[in-house]
Amino acid sequence: MKFDRLRLRNFKPYADTDLQFTDGVTVIHGLNGSGKSSLLEACFFALYGSKALDGTLDDAVTTGADETDVELWFTHAGEEYKITRELRRSGGSISTRTCVLEGAETAVEGARDVREFVGEELLRMDSEAFRNCAYIRQGEVNRLINASPRERQEMIDDLLQLGKLEEYRERARDARLGVEDVLADKRGGLNKLEEQIERKEGKELHDRLNELESELSELDDEIERFEGNREDARETRDEAESVIEQAEERESELEELNEEIEELEASIRETESEREELLEEITEIRERIDEREAELDELADAAGIDAATEAAVAEAREELDDREATLRERRQEQRDRVTGLENDAESLENEAERLREQATEKRERADELEQEADDAETDRDDLRNTLDEVVREREEIEERFADTPVEMGEAETHRESLREELDEIQAEIEETVGALASARDRVEEAEELLEEGNCPECGQPVEDSPHVDTLEDDRERVEELSARLGELNGRKEELKADIEDAESLVEAESRAEVLAERHETKTERVEELDAEIESDRAEAEERREEAEELEVEAEETEADAEEKAADAEDAREQVAELDEELDAIEERRDRLDAVEEALDAIDDAEAEIDRLRERRESKAELAAERRDRLDDLRERRDELREAFDRERVERAREQREKAVDYLEQVEAKLDSLSEQRDELTGEIGSVENEIEELEALREDREELAETVADLESLHEETEQLERTYGDLRAELRQRNVESLERMLNETFDLAYGNDAYSHIELDGEYDLTVFQKDGTPLSPDQLSGGERALFNLSLRCAIYRLLSEGIEGAAPTPPLILDEPTVFLDSGHVSRLVDLVEEMRGFGVRQILIVSHDEELVDAADELVTVEKDTTTNRSTARREDAATLSSATALLESGD
Repeated sequence: MKFDRLRLRNFKPYADTDLQFTDGVTVIHGLNGSGKSSLLEACFFALYGSKALDGTLDDAVTTGADETDVELWFTHAGEEYKITRELRRSGGSISTRTCVLEGAETAVEGARDVREFVGEELLRMDSEAFRNCAYIRQGEVNRLINASPRERQEMIDDLLQLGKLEEYRERARDARLGVEDVLADKRGGLNKLEEQIERKEGKELHDRLNELESELSELDDEIERFEGNREDARETRDEAESVIEQAEERESELEELNEEIEELEASIRETESEREELLEEITEIRERIDEREAELDELADAAGIDAATEAAVAEAREELDDREATLRERRQEQRDRVTGLENDAESLENEAERLREQATEKRERADELEQEADDAETDRDDLRNTLDEVVREREEIEERFADTPVEMGEAETHRESLREELDEIQAEIEETVGALASARDRVEEAEELLEEGNCPECGQPVEDSPHVDTLEDDRERVEELSARLGELNGRKEELKADIEDAESLVEAESRAEVLAERHETKTERVEELDAEIESDRAEAEERREEAEELEVEAEETEADAEEKAADAEDAREQVAELDEELDAIEERRDRLDAVEEALDAIDDAEAEIDRLRERRESKAELAAERRDRLDDLRERRDELREAFDRERVERAREQREKAVDYLEQVEAKLDSLSEQRDELTGEIGSVENEIEELEALREDREELAETVADLESLHEETEQLERTYGDLRAELRQRNVESLERMLNETFDLAYGNDAYSHIELDGEYDLTVFQKDGTPLSPDQLSGGERALFNLSLRCAIYRLLSEGIEGAAPTPPLILDEPTVFLDSGHVSRLVDLVEEMRGFGVRQILIVSHDEELVDAADELVTVEKDTTTNRSTARREDAATLSSATALLESGD
């Protein structure tokens, strides 16, 4: 796999970055904290999504942004792919909105599906395996050495796909154990079938079946005979029951007639009794009417009317209504007057209260104004002190300019002139570097010709060659250019120092302008405060005078309110007198109501007497109708008594009893015979079922015997398969251990390269041991910090090399990524790291990406990516540079010095 292009928008410190990658070694260079590692993390995130992050998706989004886009173009196994991941903020969290992997004939959507396609189909390694193999992250260089042998074994086995063989072996073992369980179960089942068949064959089931069928035939004949006798008995019983039913119907009708006759006689007696009760009730009502008429005279006198008649009551009510209307009108007038006076008094009291509140507010406002004036005086004094400080600071800045050749206001122009001169010097340096390189080439060419003596092409002497003739001039030219280059570099450093001084003067000049503005602003503020103080004190005096006037007005208003309250109290007394007169009218109206109630009660009683008389006459008519019905019923009863034949009924009852007795006996007999037949039938069915079961058991035995034989064969096959996978995994692991040990020794010897250690051993359990020259074994964690770092880098590179050579053509490896590998290395070891990178290129590693701020690694780079961070916006930018040109320029400068 090779990364081709990376485009970022709002990913960590990158606002908008588009970067191309090429084959070979690419060094990502920049200061600490500039965002170099974030570029590699973006590639890792594009491949594996959230699994590549140490935190959450929120950590991938640039601070202050709501969306992030990451696009990675890469080539794998000759095909080009592109992965796009888009993150968006929704609510309070970040989630993946779009995740797509596109290829020439491939399209995968969804974060999980893309991650699985990359890990399973393309690289055949998940994110954890990617870290262990190709991506040596900053701070994780010791990851493999700190791992236990078992953890190291699992990491390397997974990378080399040996974990699949162990998975297959475990599957074969599970299959073998499963076959063993099934085989044991089937063998047990076969033994049970043999026992069941043996027991059933010992019962002689076919002979027993013939005996039972003969007994069943004889029993069916006997049941048929008893059933014929039962039908004859049922006919006799039914005929007798018909005669008895007719007799019982007549007896029932006679009983019903007697009951109805008795009920009619009782109801006639009851009706007569009710008529007597109604007569008594009419007499009682008449007596009550007489009593109420006697009370009417007393009620009329109490109500103040001449006669107890409805007309007299109506006339008295009309007089009361007129008087009541007059009194209520007068009372309402007085109540309205009370309300008006009370409202006036309340309004005047509220007005007095409002006036006092205004007076209080004006006094409080006067106090606030006095306080504001005092505060303003304090602020004015503070501002005057600040103005003195501003004047002193500006005088200091003017004194500083007095010591320089630059006048106040010309600092920025002076700085720009120095920058222009620096640019001119830089251009002349670059021109001088080119001229110096050409001059040195001519000198080297001439010296080589002089050493040869004759031209290697034509064989002629080179004494008169123009190259040789100008050699001394060229040497002088080289010395002049070298000297000039040194002068230019010296002037460049002087200009940089002058620019720094100019920058300081520009800042001082800017500060002086700020101080001038502050002096003007604060002077204006002092004048404003003087005016505010005078205004506040004048307004305070005015507010106190207004408060005194409001207090006088409030006292006058309170006196008016008290006068209104006294008038309201007189009006309330008049309302009370009118209420007493209205109560007297209501009492007389109650007496008139009593007269009306008595007249209504007498009328109701007369109506009740009329209703009771009508009921009494109705009951007399009902009693006459019931007597006629009673005569008809007595006549029908006499007719039924003459038609009843008791002797015939008795004979029918005797015949029915005999038939019923026989039927009970024959039913019991038939039930017994039926039970015997059911038992025989059940036994026959049971025997037939057992015969069928015997045949089925024999068939099951044959099938199960065949299954047991197949399972025994399958068990042998699974045992063999389990052994094969185990042996193959052990053999491949041993091969890998030997290859990895060899590659690790080669790589470590190249990376470390001294006489302290003889070799490294790696056993079958991936346990590592470093041997000194004297044969003393050491654990890797006993090495020094730099040695341990080189050891781990060597181990990582050996694993990567083994993985690349072991499955070449099947799953091309990803780029080798080293993130800050020089953290624990001194300058000598950094040079060894450069040799290690060159060696990995020699092993055929197509693309190596290195993040570092170390200048020595630039020499090993084919491409250089420079990362810078803007301290103002805190955003990073990345740009490609030609590493070869940069390295050449650096070498020329060093040789010139």
